[in-house]
Amino acid sequence: MAIDIKEIKRLKDLTGVGLTDAKNALEQNGGNFDKALEEMRKKGLTKAEKRGEREARQGLVTTYNHDNRIGVVVELNCETDFVARNEIFANLAKDIAMHVAASNPEYLSIEKVPTKDIEKIKNEFIEKAKESNKPKDMIEKIVDNQVKKYFAEKCLLDQPFIKDPDTTIGELVKENIAKLGENIVIRKFSRIALGEIVD
Repeated sequence: MAIDIKEIKRLKDLTGVGLTDAKNALEQNGGNFDKALEEMRKKGLTKAEKRGEREARQGLVTTYNHDNRIGVVVELNCETDFVARNEIFANLAKDIAMHVAASNPEYLSIEKVPTKDIEKIKNEFIEKAKESNKPKDMIEKIVDNQVKKYFAEKCLLDQPFIKDPDTTIGELVKENIAKLGENIVIRKFSRIALGEIVD
């Protein structure tokens, strides 16, 4: 089975392994990228995952201004001042700030969503699903999927990157962890739009 070189490179960048290991993982999983990545995670082959456990307190705060109408501030952290001054790191911070301006995420990740927000949306979906007269266990599955999809669209790390919709912001960060050899964390972000009324 011929594996697309782009997929091999993408898996290599995301995991930090060599091209041969990335190719083998894809071949063993019938070309399925997600399965190959999952398999590598189980084997502990993803260097990015290991680096993710290390402390990241250096970095930079970057800003992005779109047409004097939308302003964004992002704090992006790494482990050393050396990487913080690296052009790749600076470009990643700019890309994330530009993405925040365009996509307007409400939360950093699903782990950062307050429980009350999740419960509120879940209850709304449950009420709608009850009208369909489907069995209770089916309603629960439907609602769980709807809640995941709803928050995936609102969480920065789960959003498709505006410059490459095949890659999420979370995957983009991991690709850069593999490139730079350090843990990278989006600590926080803030977005202000001209004339926007905030509750």
